[in-house]
Amino acid sequence: MPDTLASPVSHSLEIKHSRFTAQAAPIADAADALAFLQQVAVADATHNCWAYRHGGAYRSSDDGEPAGTAGRPILAAIDGQGLDRVMVVVTRWYGGIKLGAGGLVRAYGGTAAECLRTAPRQQLIALAELSVQASFDDLGILHAALASHTAEKLAETFTAAGVELQVRLPADQIDPLKNRLRDATRNRIRIETCTEPGHLND
Repeated sequence: MPDTLASPVSHSLEIKHSRFTAQAAPIADAADALAFLQQVAVADATHNCWAYRHGGAYRSSDDGEPAGTAGRPILAAIDGQGLDRVMVVVTRWYGGIKLGAGGLVRAYGGTAAECLRTAPRQQLIALAELSVQASFDDLGILHAALASHTAEKLAETFTAAGVELQVRLPADQIDPLKNRLRDATRNRIRIETCTEPGHLND
């Protein structure tokens, strides 16, 4: 599983009198990434270039730099560090010396990579949702099992026969939970997988 960032971080470099500042943060979705951009972009800077990755979704912007010299190197830095759910904005203040296309790629990619390399990380854990049906007699056993397998209760519906729960838990806990409930209740509790595992923060 990839990691994400544990908290927002920043890193600055000066290259041939141009100042580059990378700011990176964990994101929950694309809207989060663009909100972070609004928050950290500097209006009077020369360029605010950026990239984010959120699972299979990614975007980048050169913000007026020559095509492919800023956004893509920033995205490559995210991928190169094995990170996901991350947005990086690199702000440039032009110092009067042109860097050329290769110099820009190295400057933007290098500033982003250095920012991410030293950043505190948080592991992403695959979570899945289950539907669990149990009789009233088995509720005590069920709740004890859910707690010990770090399952989060999303919804609870009472029926004539008992209760139906929607729970979310780490994907690697599904089989241990099913085995424990089967053994404890002689297979009376019904469990169905609602969603395939997706990546979420722990």
